[in-house]
Amino acid sequence: MNAPRDKSYADSLNKALTDPAEAAAYLDAVMELGEPAAVLVALRQVVKAHGMAEVTRRAELGDKSLFKALNENGNPTLDTVNKVLHAVGLRLSVAPAVHDTEHA
Repeated sequence: MNAPRDKSYADSLNKALTDPAEAAAYLDAVMELGEPAAVLVALRQVVKAHGMAEVTRRAELGDKSLFKALNENGNPTLDTVNKVLHAVGLRLSVAPAVHDTEHA
């Protein structure tokens, strides 16, 4: 993706994260890191790209609940994560882990 030089990274990221396929790939890649704090930051970025107020409305969460769940010290429940993902056009799923057969 070639962006104009005067366009900021944050603007490009926000635009990309409004696309469900891009947001899903982004969250999936971050989850591979195995760092809960990084997942929380990535989820917060996806929410910001869609507009915090709009996601709050769609997820049927209180303003303060969403902000608290997604802040740097947040610890959102599975229910909250599920509601947020649905509000941005995504869903939570589980897939088999890919293991290196030489180390199995």
